[in-house]
Amino acid sequence: MNKIFRAKRTRAKIHGTAERPRLSVNFSNQHIIAQIIDDDKGATLAYATTVGSKMTGSKVEKAEKIGTEIAKKAKSAKISKVVFDRGSKLYAGRMHALAEAARKEGLEF
Repeated sequence: MNKIFRAKRTRAKIHGTAERPRLSVNFSNQHIIAQIIDDDKGATLAYATTVGSKMTGSKVEKAEKIGTEIAKKAKSAKISKVVFDRGSKLYAGRMHALAEAARKEGLEF
């Protein structure tokens, strides 16, 4: 139950717009999903995932690859600034690795 409350508390303060969309990150036990969402339109602008890919390495290494990939897709969609939505997860480990990799590629948040 606490996970749901943390996610709601985080999302209550975050809203993606056309100028600054929301970078939403989701982790499962095996996969990592990152999307850039414009909440005003309700549309996903960019998407990166490990589902269906042949990525190897640890979960932290996969998170770094997804962070790099989502930043490149954001650049191609002409997005340079986003609002980071970590959901119910703490900013540590895989979340930190993904965020730092996206920042290295030029995504601002």
